Amino acid sequence: MRAVIQRVYTASVTINGIINGSIGPGMVILAGIEERDTVEDLEWLSGKILRLRIFNDGNGVMNCSILDIAGEILLISQFTLHASIKKGNRPSYIRAAKHETAHTLYHEFIKLLEQGLNKPLQTGEFGAMMKVSLINDGPVTIIIDTKNRE
Repeated sequence: MRAVIQRVYTASVTINGIINGSIGPGMVILAGIEERDTVEDLEWLSGKILRLRIFNDGNGVMNCSILDIAGEILLISQFTLHASIKKGNRPSYIRAAKHETAHTLYHEFIKLLEQGLNKPLQTGEFGAMMKVSLINDGPVTIIIDTKNRE
């Protein structure tokens, strides 16, 4: 599983002209699921994200987690994170999980993050065409891939 995490001041996702989710200070997470991902990957990634110290403490040092600041999360599914452009210029998405697998794991990921955050997340809609708006705070952007844990 691959995640792009952005520290944000505010963010929202719109589907068909209607705001589907919006947050204040926190994280936007773009999540790409590949066919070989497991619940173990989800558990490891959700724990890593919730403990990730990318928010400033009282001294302006990135020393606080999303839990420490009681921040919010906007989670967006994004299969294009697994695009390969090794051949030609048209991306191949062969590593991205099939719809059924990805849908199931995406919803399990939501549950794990909500349990750890101890409040509901805001999300896009799995498989929908979405417009994501955000004000990146920093900017701070972190990429995590569960296949590169070492």
